[in-house]
Amino acid sequence: MPDPRIHETLRLLAAYRPAPIEAETYQDMVDMLGGTSAPLDRDQFEPGHFTAGGFVVNSERSDVLMIEHRKLGRWLQPGGHIDIDDSGPEGAARREIEEETGVGELIPLDEGIFAVDIHAIPAHGDEPAHHHYDVLFAFTTADVTLRPSAEVAAARWVPLAEAGSLDIDEATLRALIRLRALVARD
Repeated sequence: MPDPRIHETLRLLAAYRPAPIEAETYQDMVDMLGGTSAPLDRDQFEPGHFTAGGFVVNSERSDVLMIEHRKLGRWLQPGGHIDIDDSGPEGAARREIEEETGVGELIPLDEGIFAVDIHAIPAHGDEPAHHHYDVLFAFTTADVTLRPSAEVAAARWVPLAEAGSLDIDEATLRALIRLRALVARD
């Protein structure tokens, strides 16, 4: 029986209109989704596997939720692997945000995928180096009480205007700029 999570991922990607800078990444994601036997399986290391995450702003839309990733040692949006029990990438993003930070009651800021990214993950323990094909969503919440898990080094609300000053990668910075534009529209 086909994996319904793959069908949901395909549906979300088909509805997404990537920014020009994401066009190649987007096509690589579509190709990988249809070109490997287990694209959502966290044990598929060649070329990698899909993951999901989310950018969360508070109800005032002034602050964004960021985590300091314990393994990577830098600030990112919460997120992680798409588990077998998840309905798809958005369900995985919601679960990961709540597991990593304790923040729930997420309301979508926009329909569907907010951004896409493929990034390299270094070898760690028994896992070889591989890529994460990251599907990202944007949410808002009134639940601002942080209850970070041991999985993250830190979690904090950061003023959206200052989030770019954290130790973040280029793709996260681009997404934060897009997030500022999104919340300014509303």
